[in-house]
Amino acid sequence: MLKLIYYVPESHLEITKQAIFDAGAGEIGDYEHCAWQVLGIGQFKPVKGATPFIGELDHLEQLPEWRVETIVPELKARSVAKVLKASHPYEEPAFEFIQMIDIEI
Repeated sequence: MLKLIYYVPESHLEITKQAIFDAGAGEIGDYEHCAWQVLGIGQFKPVKGATPFIGELDHLEQLPEWRVETIVPELKARSVAKVLKASHPYEEPAFEFIQMIDIEI
């Protein structure tokens, strides 16, 4: 099992969550669409060659972004990453997968 973490502006929060859920993320036992999210401040500076969704070239941007966490079965990670990139407004969306260990109690 993997944990997916990504950052997204509010305008695309629900769009990206629905896309990854449709691709198989967020299922825990008898529950679907499971996620945790928190609002924070992200920053970036687009440079030559960038086509930013938000911001201007060579100008440091700081803006509210949502951090979303959910789980993804390893076999679905590639398709979840693909739909996340397709539904996300940024040229280079920040996301990561973290390997999780399942410990039986």
